[in-house]
Amino acid sequence: MGEYVDYSASVPVRRLADGTPIPAIGIGTFGSDKYSPEQIAEAVYGAVKSGYRLIDCASVYQDEDRIGEVLHRLMEEGVVRREELFVTSKVWNDQHREVEKACRKSLADLRLDAIDLYFVHWPFPNYHAPHCDGDSRNPDSRPFSVEEFMDTWRQCEALVDAGLAKHIAMSNMTIPKLEAVLPLCRIQPAAIEMELHPSFQQRELFDYVVSRGIQPIGFCPIGSPSRPERDRTAEDVADVELPSIRRAAQAHQDHPAVTCLKWAVQNGQIPIPFSVKQPQYVANLKASFEDPLTEEEMAEIAADDRGCRLVKGQVFLWPGATDWEALWDPDGVIV
Repeated sequence: MGEYVDYSASVPVRRLADGTPIPAIGIGTFGSDKYSPEQIAEAVYGAVKSGYRLIDCASVYQDEDRIGEVLHRLMEEGVVRREELFVTSKVWNDQHREVEKACRKSLADLRLDAIDLYFVHWPFPNYHAPHCDGDSRNPDSRPFSVEEFMDTWRQCEALVDAGLAKHIAMSNMTIPKLEAVLPLCRIQPAAIEMELHPSFQQRELFDYVVSRGIQPIGFCPIGSPSRPERDRTAEDVADVELPSIRRAAQAHQDHPAVTCLKWAVQNGQIPIPFSVKQPQYVANLKASFEDPLTEEEMAEIAADDRGCRLVKGQVFLWPGATDWEALWDPDGVIV
């Protein structure tokens, strides 16, 4: 491991609707089936020493306890204070009826008194076992229900009331689902986490979220080369091979992955790239503030959108549903 340089003061800051600052880039902690919890936690340690302050966690990643050990070590060593960190977590699908229990488990694992931002990870309670294949189906799975979702959301609102979560958020939503639930929310989501990368820009959903004062957080910002095999299809587009990305990368003498992240930050979302390799996560962080893309390059990348969803979610399908697109309300109505 090389020497660390702390770039935290250079990272741009966004503001949530209530004015709370949140870093313009974070580090993801989903290691898929390729990296161990120990490797991921050690990457978080190095990332924080390098200047990352936003750590995107989730209970289903099965590494929050190791990350908690690392965060504790970083604070004990005086590298960072708790108030400088912005830590997220998410309630998994099998705990939609026990949100407080799930949140308290994440808090205990992460060694925190409160989560900065707590997500409903997926908008339906369709459990699947970690590392299952893409054809796996849980017979108890069922379609999205406004009533069930709002029961979960009200439990999230209670987390804010109890001081266990400072903000709450949604993930993997669609405009029809948001249209159905946002008017019913006592506490509006501070953020929406969604798949966002140059070949899948979700402009309509992105604009919808931004227009309502909700911060988009983009997962798979460089096309998720480490995503599970079950999420791969022959039609997938590699973002780092897009012509607009290759041209901009060459012009700036960047790796194409860095170009993807520059686009993301300048586009207004908060990307949460994942890497366990120090040179990569440092380059990713510096993408948020070094040598920005030109307006022309941003326009070229905007025109290169291919509508290529990588995380299709097919393991969440319910009995009788045959196509993963049913999860995403393709006709503008909730399926």
